[in-house]
Amino acid sequence: MARPEQVLLLEPQHELRFRGPFTDVVTTTLKLANPTDRSVCFKVKTTAPRRYCVRPNSGVIDAGTSINVSVMLQPFDYDPNEKSKHKFMVQSLLAPPDMTDTEGVWKDAKPEDLMDSKLRCVFEMPAENEKTHEMESNKISSSLSKSESSTLSMKSMPSSLDDGEVKKIMEECKRLQMEVQRLREENKQIRQEDDGLRMRKSTVMSAPHSSPAVRVKEEGLSARVIALIVLFFVVGVIVGKLAL
Repeated sequence: MARPEQVLLLEPQHELRFRGPFTDVVTTTLKLANPTDRSVCFKVKTTAPRRYCVRPNSGVIDAGTSINVSVMLQPFDYDPNEKSKHKFMVQSLLAPPDMTDTEGVWKDAKPEDLMDSKLRCVFEMPAENEKTHEMESNKISSSLSKSESSTLSMKSMPSSLDDGEVKKIMEECKRLQMEVQRLREENKQIRQEDDGLRMRKSTVMSAPHSSPAVRVKEEGLSARVIALIVLFFVVGVIVGKLAL
């Protein structure tokens, strides 16, 4: 007995294409849509389960809704001479109205109730010049996006500030400038006071050493004056006697 026709709409319908290089995980999306007025159970199976990660690989699609299934190809050493034999199968089943256990529904399902669709896997490796072009395009687009974002941010900065905010910012700048000037004056005054203290300190420290010398000079000067006075007195006396 022939199986019923698949009620789910698959996109893509026949092929899952994976574009290299395959040094990292390559993901493609399979869309499952349910155009019916009943919920549909589904399962996604593959002939190479170790090579693919499918999320979600089973579930229930409500009436009139759809779901995206991510099919992730794991990294591998690509051989262009080896054709891919991997295949996927989407199996579906109309869910009963009173369904409570999805696994139980699959176990109790009859073969004539199951619907399936098959897809083959296609691997595509871009040419060297195409890869170079793609890399350059990515670099150009990223640089353009960065420059555009920086330009937009520079353009949007003035527009985001109104006149009141600009005035506040200018006043704050003036206040900060005056504060800086005041701090400079205080620093200058502190330096001058410090220099005065140093000079007074050096004067006080040098005063005891210089006072004896001053006293010696003063004493020497007094002795010379006295000696000159005595000399002039003696000379005066002698001259007076000679005159008589």
